[in-house]
This record gives sequence, structure tokens and C-alpha cells, in this order.
Amino acid sequence: MEARVTVVARSRSPQEFSDQAHTHGRGRIAEQAGVEWLVTQGYRIEERNLSNVAGEIDIVAWDGDTLCFIEVKARETDRYGLAIETVPRSKQTRIGRVASLYLVRYDDTPPECRFDVLGMDAEGEAWRFTLIRDAFVLGS
Repeated sequence: MEARVTVVARSRSPQEFSDQAHTHGRGRIAEQAGVEWLVTQGYRIEERNLSNVAGEIDIVAWDGDTLCFIEVKARETDRYGLAIETVPRSKQTRIGRVASLYLVRYDDTPPECRFDVLGMDAEGEAWRFTLIRDAFVLGS
């Protein structure tokens, strides 16, 4: 059950994102803006750039009692589509593997979980944030 929220909000300027010479710097800027926006939406950030042998997840956060594994995608233009359109099945599978290893810490009682995607598209001097809650389900 996908729930989509789209909001245009001022956050770190998309210009700061565009000014970065490398994708790593752009990712860092976008993830920081994404974290700041998610906090305004009531998320409690647990981890950033979670890495393990299976890969990496941008943000792990609580939305109420639900643990969310969040992939952040940002685009400065829509020339090649919207940011939220760039999480292929292979990336979803990798995120699922990272999440599974992360959940081992909860022993017998893992929390309710979901996978969200936060798309950030530059719109003038602001970002257009599109959050898809429950964006994908493992094994689907």
C-alpha cells in the first residue's frame, strides 16, 4: 500500500547540490536536506549511511513505531525523469539485504518495518520532496 506525499519546501538550496563536482558530494548534500525535511515530517533519525557487507542504506529512521529504511534520490533537472523513478529492482534487493542484516540486532522481536523512497527534484530555489511510504515490498 503506497502512500505518496509531495511537498515543495525550502531547504538546502539545490544550487549547493549543483555546485558539487562529484556525485559523492551531491549525495551528501541531498541526504542532509532529506534528513532535515524528514525530521519536519516527524521522523526520528536512527542511522545515516548505514553500511554492512550487503551494501548501504541512506537513512534508517523511525516513523512512529515503524522502522523505515529510506533511499534518497535527488535530481537537479527532470531531463531523465523524476528522482523517485531511479530505484530499480536490483537496488531494492540490495536495500533489503542491508536491512535484513541490520534487523538481526533485534533478536526475536524485530519492529514493524517498511521501505520508503524520498525523491528530491530541484524546483527553482527549493526542492520538491516526494516521499513514497512503503515504496516496495521484498519478494514482490
